[in-house]
Amino acid sequence: MSSKDPDPSSGLTHVDERGQANMVDIAGKADSARRAVAEALIRLDPPTRDLLLAGALPKGEALAVARIAGIQAAKDTARLIPLCHQIPLSRVVVAFAAVDDDAVRVTAETATVAATGVEMEALTAASLAALTIYDMTKARCRGAVIERLQLLHKSGGKSGVFERGTENADE
Repeated sequence: MSSKDPDPSSGLTHVDERGQANMVDIAGKADSARRAVAEALIRLDPPTRDLLLAGALPKGEALAVARIAGIQAAKDTARLIPLCHQIPLSRVVVAFAAVDDDAVRVTAETATVAATGVEMEALTAASLAALTIYDMTKARCRGAVIERLQLLHKSGGKSGVFERGTENADE
């Protein structure tokens, strides 16, 4: 093993035997269909949440802007997160749903046919969409909180399927 190779005993693929960060070589991996879903939750005061969902915020249609921000973030993941590979995304969907009386769930789904997964793209999309909502509501709701950014699902590739809440998920 050269000093550039990951140390398999560490379980960390982005760290070599000396503990130095490196980009994983995916040249030998086969392309496969891959999909990931991530979510973030943003809590707002109920009146602000209602204005957000109605598209009636003073700054404009925040959910439309957040959707575009999430899609763009997924496309820019390799530029934003240093050791991520650039991958051809075939699908990015960002959706919003009311939760309780004070929150909005942001869900991001990404898909590709590539040699590496799309989990980071889904997580980046969900987080940037939630940050955009925060930005567009902060004048009305100083106490907004973004919480629970998490991967819900991933499929494809050698490691198979991950579903949050099942026995193979870390809770």
